[in-house]
Amino acid sequence: MNTLFLLMAQYDGQAVIPLSRVCTDYMHLTVEKFKLKCMSGEIDIPIVRLGANSQKAALGIHLRDLADYIDKQRDKATKEQKQLMR
Repeated sequence: MNTLFLLMAQYDGQAVIPLSRVCTDYMHLTVEKFKLKCMSGEIDIPIVRLGANSQKAALGIHLRDLADYIDKQRDKATKEQKQLMR
C-alpha cells in the first residue's frame, strides 16, 4: 500500500497540509508542542512556511514529507516488533 496515495486521497490532493491539521490527525500534539519537538530534533519532519517570509506566515507539512515520516515510523515499529518476537 502506498502511503503517499492514501494521504493524497485523505487531504484531497493538497500538496501542503496545514500544520494544525497534521497535528490533530497524526501527532496528537498542539501546534506549539509539535514545533518545539521539530526544532529540538525529536521529530524529524520539515515544516514549510507558506506566503510572506514572516513569523505570521502559514505553516504546513508537504505531503511527501508526511508520507516519508509515517513510513519511517512504521519501519521502526516493525524492527522493534521483530526483535521482541525472537
